[in-house]
Amino acid sequence: MNIDAWVWWLIGAAGLGIGLVITALPELGMLAVGALAAAAVDGLGGGAVLQVVVFAVVSVALIAVVRPIAARHRSQPQLSTGIDALKGKQAVVLERVDGAGGRIKLAGEIWSARSLDTGRAYEVGEEVDVVDIEGATALVM
Repeated sequence: MNIDAWVWWLIGAAGLGIGLVITALPELGMLAVGALAAAAVDGLGGGAVLQVVVFAVVSVALIAVVRPIAARHRSQPQLSTGIDALKGKQAVVLERVDGAGGRIKLAGEIWSARSLDTGRAYEVGEEVDVVDIEGATALVM
């Protein structure tokens, strides 16, 4: 029993497709598409060398082109939570803030604060930027 090469390419593509489903590695899907292209070349009468070349070119092209595009679309912006979400926010001074301390209103809550620059003071009503949070104290500038 002599099986045509295109059947072997289809079996390879199916195996890679199963691997894709099991491992969720998109590269296996791209290799499976390369195997399908090689099967098509055999079906059109192409020789073994041409089949391998088409498999390699299609697979490498998909990995080199599609993978970076998919990675860009897959990456989601990181959402800051907790005190990390407060960094970079603006606050209003409630009690004079200097290097020794003070109070601000930040995100609807009252926070103790101190000036990042110990020689700088902020008066009541001024808007300040929160640079960092140390414990329960906001460092502002």
